[in-house]
Amino acid sequence: MKNSCINFFLILILFCFSSCFEVIEEINLKNNGSGNATITLNLSKSKTKVASIMLLDSIKGYKVPTKQKIQQELSEVVDYLKKTEGISNVKKTLDLENYIASVSFFFKDISNINNVNKNVLKKLKIKPVNNSSYTYSPSKNIFTRNYEYTNEASVQYKKLKGDVKNIFKDAFYTSIYRFENQITSYNNKAATVSKSKKAIMLKAPVLDLINGKANISNTIQLSN
Repeated sequence: MKNSCINFFLILILFCFSSCFEVIEEINLKNNGSGNATITLNLSKSKTKVASIMLLDSIKGYKVPTKQKIQQELSEVVDYLKKTEGISNVKKTLDLENYIASVSFFFKDISNINNVNKNVLKKLKIKPVNNSSYTYSPSKNIFTRNYEYTNEASVQYKKLKGDVKNIFKDAFYTSIYRFENQITSYNNKAATVSKSKKAIMLKAPVLDLINGKANISNTIQLSN
């Protein structure tokens, strides 16, 4: 499984040579702490460039995978997630016309997401580039996304070649959290609350996350 995951992430990195991309994290949380999550890699704004890359055998030392290979790698990632405790109903979508890939799953408790992050990185033998976790207190109606910056991402970024660094220029990370109750307060002022007050969004340039200039931590108080 380790080699399969590494190959899959290398595929994503390869796609990112097309520069403009967005990583979208969505969590729908129920009052009892269960819910569902979706992670999406959206390269649609660069689909013409990506389509051109797909016609090549290799680029910048990376072998260009076939569409069948991409589908296989994503399916193996899904199979791994299905074996994770507290995770169920794992699904994938792969749009190879617009180059949008996503994985979604249900979690029994929000802490199950922390286990997914930890176990995947452990399997890949990858050192975490930040300390990130989720907590939710049903009794207090408080959802917290903890994010602690480390300089590991910056260290790795500085090792990249100039043309590779450019892929992060217009890259964004977006988080969207939805709840059953309304949001009464939150402590990250960079976030935006929806009109219904049941959803909150935070968008940050990936480069700012790499360099420690953006903080995506947030403590959200929900109504009773």
